[in-house]
Amino acid sequence: MTDLSAFPIATRWPASHPDRIQLYSFPTPNGVKVSIALEEIGLPYEAHAVHIGKDESWTPEFLSLNPNGKIPAMIDPDGPGGKPIGLFESGAILLYLTDKTGRLIPADPARRYETIQWVFFQMASIGPMFGQVGFFHKFAGREIADKRPLARYRDESRRLIGVLETRLKGRSWIMDDDYTIADISMLGWVRNLIGFYEARELVGFDDFSHVAAWLERGLARPAVQRGLAIPARR
Repeated sequence: MTDLSAFPIATRWPASHPDRIQLYSFPTPNGVKVSIALEEIGLPYEAHAVHIGKDESWTPEFLSLNPNGKIPAMIDPDGPGGKPIGLFESGAILLYLTDKTGRLIPADPARRYETIQWVFFQMASIGPMFGQVGFFHKFAGREIADKRPLARYRDESRRLIGVLETRLKGRSWIMDDDYTIADISMLGWVRNLIGFYEARELVGFDDFSHVAAWLERGLARPAVQRGLAIPARR
């Protein structure tokens, strides 16, 4: 049996199947990137809900794997050289899974790096900006009388959607006909912006027909639908 005793996180969230990938996450836009990728690839894994609303990501056990206190994090008991590896940061995990399986990324080196640049675009721009829209539009920030921060993040988010709109014109996916981790990295964020964050009208989302069609295609994928609900909220 695989031994995960070197990972303190496994004491708080014990593994029923220690030979499988262990995912420590919550169904947020960052969290579902990994569950969607795992569902698309079909690797066996075990999901553990780390309730961020209860600060479970700030427990010593979770911090032992991700000192930044953010979900998702992952242990692969069959890592490089057959040794277990623990990882955090959703973008890094996506890249690891593609390297492990050769799936969800083009084999051609130039197209591989083109895909990676779009994942970095999501990590550096889409996530941070959309998240700020959520804070200032729906959550605690909406009580702030000065609306300049909201306007700043609204305008930048709309600009970023425009970048996607230009990229997706004439394409089914970010990488033409290839559905990749670039799409997976962004689907949950765009869905969240117009859904959970209730910012559809705020950012004028209906002006971006190519992005809307891409989102609809992505959400229609069975693996995406499954991944969006993993791990189950508790």
